[in-house]
Amino acid sequence: MTADVTIPLSTGQGEIAATLAVPGEPAGLVVFAHGSGSSRHSARNRFVADALQARGHATLLLDLLTPEEEVQDQPTGRWRFDIPLLADRLKSGCVWAETEPAVAGLPLGLFGASTGAAAALLTAAEPGVRAKAMVSRGGRPDLAGQVLPLVQAPTLLIVGGDDEPVLGLNRDAAQVLPHAEVAVVAGATHLFPEPGALERVAGLAGDWFDRHLRSA
Repeated sequence: MTADVTIPLSTGQGEIAATLAVPGEPAGLVVFAHGSGSSRHSARNRFVADALQARGHATLLLDLLTPEEEVQDQPTGRWRFDIPLLADRLKSGCVWAETEPAVAGLPLGLFGASTGAAAALLTAAEPGVRAKAMVSRGGRPDLAGQVLPLVQAPTLLIVGGDDEPVLGLNRDAAQVLPHAEVAVVAGATHLFPEPGALERVAGLAGDWFDRHLRSA
């Protein structure tokens, strides 16, 4: 089952769009946070989501901005780097899923790309968010500030081997996160456009979520 849904914001003012996909007898739910300037239609995130669905996991891909904010953000970039705002939107998606009959009660995983990974880390650190696993793709954990030691979910930091500045940031973050591993995709740059690179990301993410969500 795949459906476009709307999710009310925690503030009670406005809503964001999302796409929910639920395979038969799902093992877990993975909620996606896209990077700056992207959306739930991100081809890279959809590729990973499709791979997770094939493994038996439900996925929820969110637009982290409202339609009005998208219009404002296009020329100015006003909202795309507001990590606390993006984290609040991601949390709204997680809260919504708790009462959505198709996925309620499933073990929760988070997948964040680039700046969306920082938002996912902030969300995972929230006491009310019961994330069982987290995966970052080319993430910016440095933008998550002081919360990294509070993230209890096992976290996989996937980075391209040729994405040198971001690789260093992720290795530093792994020293602070309580339960983290760094997975380096050799020869890949920040967006993983190289042949086979995104397939490698999907495989690593799938193995991580299989390991931690199926045993939750």
